[in-house]
Amino acid sequence: MGNTLYDALFAPHRDREKPFLLLKDGGEIGYGAFLRLAARLAHALRASGVAVGDRVALQARKSPEALAVYAACVTAGAVFLPLNTAYTPAEVEYFVGDAGARLLICDGGSAAALAPVAARTGAALLTLNADGSGTLADLAAGQPDDFAPAERGPADLAAFLYTSGTTGRSKGAMLTHDNLLSNAEALVEAWRFTGGDVLLHALPIFHTHGLFVATNTILLAGASMIFLPALDIDDMVASMPRATTMMGVPTFYTRLLADPRFDRALAAHMRLFVSGSAPLLAETHRDFEARTGHRILERYGMTETNMNTSNPYDGERRAGTVGPPLPGVALRIADAETGRPVAPGAVGIIEVKGRNVFKGYWNMPEKTAQEFRPDGFFIYGDLATQSADGYVTIVGRAKDLIIAGGYNIYPKEIELLLDEQPGVAESAVFGVPHPDLGEGVVAVVVPQAGAELHEAGLLAAIAGNLARFKQPRRLFVVGELPRNTMGKVQKNVLRERFKDTFA
Repeated sequence: MGNTLYDALFAPHRDREKPFLLLKDGGEIGYGAFLRLAARLAHALRASGVAVGDRVALQARKSPEALAVYAACVTAGAVFLPLNTAYTPAEVEYFVGDAGARLLICDGGSAAALAPVAARTGAALLTLNADGSGTLADLAAGQPDDFAPAERGPADLAAFLYTSGTTGRSKGAMLTHDNLLSNAEALVEAWRFTGGDVLLHALPIFHTHGLFVATNTILLAGASMIFLPALDIDDMVASMPRATTMMGVPTFYTRLLADPRFDRALAAHMRLFVSGSAPLLAETHRDFEARTGHRILERYGMTETNMNTSNPYDGERRAGTVGPPLPGVALRIADAETGRPVAPGAVGIIEVKGRNVFKGYWNMPEKTAQEFRPDGFFIYGDLATQSADGYVTIVGRAKDLIIAGGYNIYPKEIELLLDEQPGVAESAVFGVPHPDLGEGVVAVVVPQAGAELHEAGLLAAIAGNLARFKQPRRLFVVGELPRNTMGKVQKNVLRERFKDTFA
């Protein structure tokens, strides 16, 4: 049977020493060296009790070794569960416990806080620091440089990615080997990646964008990537002369445009800039083209499916749209109630079908069944239109989703925490325009009779249970929440009232 992802992404490179990762300090790691590291880590996973199909959670800073844990999981047949480094121990405990992870790998500085989490969830605990040291590295040292890949077929699970739910309970999206491979195949074709490309990679690797969209595409193409620890404009400006392509979120592009060093000469040899994970303003499109001569290629995806649409590599890249469906992806704009396609140009909800669509939500069969039409289309629910020639334009978001700096934030999770605080009668959380992040999180609360509430105190009270990127940047106390005749909170009214909060 082989191992679907390993055979496509890793096996072709076992004897190659071509640079895979180009590091900030000028060093590099070849394909062969990276796969030998992954093999040693795969042996370490086995030594830690990880069997085929077990889940391995990783909350560690971006490093070549952290990326190699993903490769080790594929090799060993484990299911990889990357976790945002900003998640609090309480959040990590939910993910590890819900997934039934056999192993939790964390930064050494977090080990004391996460040891009780591992104990309560029954997971083994190993550490991995940004410099590659830690108890995982100790366990891998001296292990063999090769590992016979576990047999894994196209329908076997490769990864879990948790996406927050409107009820406050996060859902584990189950992604198969074929889900991930099919998307990489589509992107290599659509974006013309070859072995000669060098990707400027400043994205996190706990998110589908930096991990699966970027890394899997580079692996499949046999290309290289400049592997920066994080978004740092000085590093990006210094590294761009070595690159041919870049993937980023809108924040990357607004910050580059704010730097006078980023000019036409610096971008002259680049062939492609891709943006996603959040809407790119038409103004940013125009400013970027005026500055560099390049038109940013905007695409659209989701946790459950990876990429679905993309503006064309050759052809018109329309500002404000996310392009037509990718090869192999069936997309329709449908009536929410009937599921029947709407006319071209009419607003409906996005539904997709294809090899890229996930297997379902972990341990949530009823929720999974609700999200699929009888004919197999996944109901994502974002509101959109599609032109007669196929270009998709997102006009609204489902489930009150906020996207800040490329990260998805679901208000209900924050509202539940606020509603638990003494003196709070009810709350509402929503996003408003933010000049750097795209959207900033704003909360409003209504006090109980006689209660006195203060912004700083409430924000501090919930901070320990929310990753920093989810925490409201402002909180306002109001007398009541606006409601419609059915009693539903009118967040559109709140967005309008507080739209200039970060102006």
